[in-house]
Amino acid sequence: MLLLGFDIGSSSIKVALVDAANGKTLGTAHHPDREMDITAPHPDWAEQAPADWWEATRAATKKLLEKTHIAPADIAAIGISYQMHGLVVVDKNGEVLRPSIIWCDSRAVSIGNKAFNYLGENYCLSNYLNSPGNFTASKLRWVRENEPDVFSKIDKMMLPGDYLAYRMTGEIRTSVTGLSEGVLWDFEKNTVAKRLLEHYEIPERMLPDVAPGFSIQGKMTAQAAAALGLAPGIPVGYRAGDQPNNALSLNVLRPGEVAATGGTSGVVYAVAARPTFDPQQRVNSFAHVNYTPENPLTGILLCINGAGSQYRWMRQHIGAPDLSYREMEQLAASAGVGADGVSIFPFGNGAERMLGNRAVGSRIAGLNFNRHEKRHLYRAALEGIAFSFVYGMEAMRDMGIPLKVVRAGNDNLFQSAIFSNTIATLVGTEIELIATTGAVGAAKAAGVSVGIYKSVEEAMASVEVAEKYEPGGEKEALEKAYQRWKKELELIISHS
Repeated sequence: MLLLGFDIGSSSIKVALVDAANGKTLGTAHHPDREMDITAPHPDWAEQAPADWWEATRAATKKLLEKTHIAPADIAAIGISYQMHGLVVVDKNGEVLRPSIIWCDSRAVSIGNKAFNYLGENYCLSNYLNSPGNFTASKLRWVRENEPDVFSKIDKMMLPGDYLAYRMTGEIRTSVTGLSEGVLWDFEKNTVAKRLLEHYEIPERMLPDVAPGFSIQGKMTAQAAAALGLAPGIPVGYRAGDQPNNALSLNVLRPGEVAATGGTSGVVYAVAARPTFDPQQRVNSFAHVNYTPENPLTGILLCINGAGSQYRWMRQHIGAPDLSYREMEQLAASAGVGADGVSIFPFGNGAERMLGNRAVGSRIAGLNFNRHEKRHLYRAALEGIAFSFVYGMEAMRDMGIPLKVVRAGNDNLFQSAIFSNTIATLVGTEIELIATTGAVGAAKAAGVSVGIYKSVEEAMASVEVAEKYEPGGEKEALEKAYQRWKKELELIISHS
């Protein structure tokens, strides 16, 4: 039997086909080849047309079928991963009323902050684990305040993954994990966030019905099957936001396990045994994919805006157009631990939540024109990004969250031995690099819902560890370099 997984990103739609018998990936595809359009009618806005997601899903599925030549009738279930925090609104006929307000849109920040103050910091953190902030609930309130004609026509609101599942099945549903990422779930009362909905004057009827995360949440309609080239009746058995799903894909399902990504931005996602929040709001907390009231596993999400984006900038503007990342790694290694006193701070990509939502900018400290060369900058850049991960993980440990093992995809920054060894040594935790993708994880998760796998742990047991990094030598030198970096960061924060 075969399993199909979709991953709705803001840049493209990815699809993966998995053999359920052995967990092997039989094929992948994505569309479009260039990044999907994001429109910004005003500064700090970001919108996408949900119809574009559907068209890209059709195109990606066609590519996959042409590549693999499989019989659509052999597909047993479909799973969906999606960009978090987006808002899709439809009328009673299921027609989209306005473009989706996506994750990187910040128009609702002030609305969420006002609600946080009105409802009370203690109440929001205890019940929702977060400030309403710029999350989906606040975006829907923005529509109510600024587009009353649109709001009056809304029958249901959805997250991006809910919309894709709706286009496939005709059923409008969501999950506890999804509602929690929109700050629409009350962890104390184990129900939707009724008090926030009342404060925002949003009728509860606008929320989709809640389905268990691992369950048959609808079946492929004949119309959708014809559009996608698939067979009618295929169950949609799973949906989750991209970061919780990435953790699942990396087999991060138990307390003390951590998923990490080192792409344009950096993410650390740790699993806690129970609903947990950070009083300083350096991180966000959501229901994990395997959350239940009886086993309330919670995902603690730390995002570092400036990560790979800084290293790419270093290559483009300090290096040379033909310089590879492998060559940069070799040069950085020759500079030695601590980069001969140079420290770089990778915070040049907007406000950083873990720094109190301050936009402190990127900095270079300790540069000596008579001593330092490009290799020292490459080393300091890699160490600076790694140090920012360690700084964030310290915040998690402050919350009482154990960090037993870190798992990351075998790509981007984690392919750098300098980067990975620095984190493993300073945190004292093994790092496993896993060969998988979000679409593959979503496909396997769907197999749980239709009974192919007895549990999500069984479904993810086939993940392949491509490489391991153990806490290593040079701990004293790394610790000295990190403490120098951290002391300088604290000075930067105090003056920002």
